Amino acid sequence: MARCPALIVAAPASGQGKTTVAAALARLHARQGRRVRLFKCGPDHLDPHWHELASGAPVHPLDLWMTGEDDCRRRLHAAAQQADLLIIEGVMGLFDGEHSVAELARRLGIPVLAVIDASAMGGTFGALVHGLRSYWPDLPWAGALANRVAGEGHARMLQEGLSDATDWLGALPGIGSGGSGRGKPGGLLPERHLGLVAAQELPDALARLDAAADALAATPLGRMGPHELQRWAVDFAAVPEAETPAPTLAGRTVAVARDEAFCLVYAANLDTLRALGAQVALFSPLRGEPLPDCDALWLPGGYPELHASALAERHALHAQLQAHVDAGRPVWAEGGGLLALLQSIAMPDGSELPLWGLLPGRAALQQRLAAIGPRELRLDGCEPLRGHSFHYAVVQDAAMPVLAQATRPGAGTAVLQGAEAVYRCGSIRASFFQAWFASSHQAVARLLGDGPQA
Repeated sequence: MARCPALIVAAPASGQGKTTVAAALARLHARQGRRVRLFKCGPDHLDPHWHELASGAPVHPLDLWMTGEDDCRRRLHAAAQQADLLIIEGVMGLFDGEHSVAELARRLGIPVLAVIDASAMGGTFGALVHGLRSYWPDLPWAGALANRVAGEGHARMLQEGLSDATDWLGALPGIGSGGSGRGKPGGLLPERHLGLVAAQELPDALARLDAAADALAATPLGRMGPHELQRWAVDFAAVPEAETPAPTLAGRTVAVARDEAFCLVYAANLDTLRALGAQVALFSPLRGEPLPDCDALWLPGGYPELHASALAERHALHAQLQAHVDAGRPVWAEGGGLLALLQSIAMPDGSELPLWGLLPGRAALQQRLAAIGPRELRLDGCEPLRGHSFHYAVVQDAAMPVLAQATRPGAGTAVLQGAEAVYRCGSIRASFFQAWFASSHQAVARLLGDGPQA
């Protein structure tokens, strides 16, 4: 058993500022010399960039369906043995989805800190806090933090509206994400079409976090020290280690693109490749690094559309990629990796940018979301490969066969709204579906191994 203070930073909806609050709380305590570990609920690649910067430690997802409850418990138990504080950022609204943040909190006994955008709110703030706290009577609860508060008078009004004074953890001025598409003004952490801008892309990222931490330090929550945090201490039981996978990728080198154009990578996916026996070779297409000598290539998600001109100029790399495919060596491309291999992408402003052209087809980046949610890919003879979809781009004029469909969980047929095609072209397998590798070692070996290709 490992005991450690822990909080789930949740909200009644997206866009309330929970990412900033979670990162600011971590930064505040890390600056004071405490060991902080952050996690993110649900499939998310971008918020963890900020959390890693704030905490100085790797960040992993917790998802009752995609990663599984045992994986969540293992990671939290391991972190609790090393940390002074655990912070878990929620996703969407507290009770949203079949495997909600509230369900995670209830199963694991972790108290919920509700971050609420109170910018256009008075007494209703108290009603909302009461509803969140009491909707499930057995929900572990920490309190509420009002965000985007106009001043001391507004904060006093909000606090006086609470039916339980212990719910009040303070008020913050207008800090938070840019709220892209949510009607919010530009915020401390800027956004674009897939979510927050990654921290490493902003030279002042740490200064932004420090500003948020300074604001939080003036609240009752921010003034809490190690002794006060013990009110939220949680016992995390040990869980038996997962079975060691067969080394089905032993002796093989898997090259992985990793830079601003291919930045949506779960660290645990790299761990899974190594656990399967593979040698992982990271390289940066944007910086002109050559394709490593490899047996297989993984092109993760990211933003190739923002770097299309630079990628198109990497003529030597393009030739190496073509030679890799011509030799029949596997390529698994997901999300932005799929986009990069297409012939071109049409942008919302009407321009069309060339891409690598290894796949016959074009893409269009639209202003509304094309797909979101959990998906699973079923390949013959393999456990389902779990993951998710989240993209604004769509494939057009795809003159290539569809190998399979990544469908919503529990789907009995692939012919469903929201199913993600897995395209096949020579040795390339590509999809907007983004996988959690640990969910099916067999499928990963099928996609990147030297046996019969899926």
